[in-house]
Amino acid sequence: MQPAVTVGLDGSPESLAAARWAADEAEKRKLTLRLLHAWPLLVPEPSRVPAEVDQNYWAKRLVRTARAELQAHHPGLSIVGNLVADDAQNALLQAASESEMTVLGSRGLEPVESYFLGDVSMPVVARAERPVVLVRAEPREQGPPPAPASRVVVALKLHGTSDALLDFAFHTAAARGVPLLAVHGRSVPLHARVPWGLDHNVTEEMTRDAHRQLSEALHLWREKYPRVDVADSIRLESPAKAVVQAAEGAALLVVGRRRHRAGLAPHLGPVAQAAIHHGRCPVAVVPHD
Repeated sequence: MQPAVTVGLDGSPESLAAARWAADEAEKRKLTLRLLHAWPLLVPEPSRVPAEVDQNYWAKRLVRTARAELQAHHPGLSIVGNLVADDAQNALLQAASESEMTVLGSRGLEPVESYFLGDVSMPVVARAERPVVLVRAEPREQGPPPAPASRVVVALKLHGTSDALLDFAFHTAAARGVPLLAVHGRSVPLHARVPWGLDHNVTEEMTRDAHRQLSEALHLWREKYPRVDVADSIRLESPAKAVVQAAEGAALLVVGRRRHRAGLAPHLGPVAQAAIHHGRCPVAVVPHD
């Protein structure tokens, strides 16, 4: 299969917002957009059957309608529809293994109604071997348009390898022509807390050490992507809080998770969990070793 961005469609506003985001991203990356709708009750394609007795009618209409809208806004984009007779989680995990990235709708902490969320989206995020992007629906309120998103934000831990995470973040920033902000949050230890506040000698040493490590982690990627304007930010607070705050107004927040190990339950760390549930911008979860 040719390289593609796959988006899961279920007809919800969140999945349609995800499809619009995925179309933009596929066009910027010069990839095919794959519209995937999974439905276990899908039947073998009948021949010359009227719409009123075609059991696949609504599934085909969902994909056809989304494709027509996206093609109208992206006339040069290659878009393919894909109906799969399988449950959504299995279909998405299979698609994720074949795609450059998989895009799903997200409701954050709101009540879950879309079947791509809760029962499906979190296992896909936790198990997929390639990046998964979660996109919220556009606000329904009328008012002045929001300011255009101005940057890609990537959260870095500064221990272990970050190559997969940085490769995705830099590639996205380069494709979009926007700056990249690398953020590292580090909680202040108890010994740095004094009755009148913080021991600035300790916090300054922590900040210098983190800046050095962050510069080393970014060095090769700055050379590989010389046109990407890169800034870094060290925040002396919980990593989850630091990342969510830094992502306000961002085009994309990129966070990492450890690859799923056979025999172990899928797991997302606190930063990825906070980003998914509290981040207002699209969130990319990138598996790494």
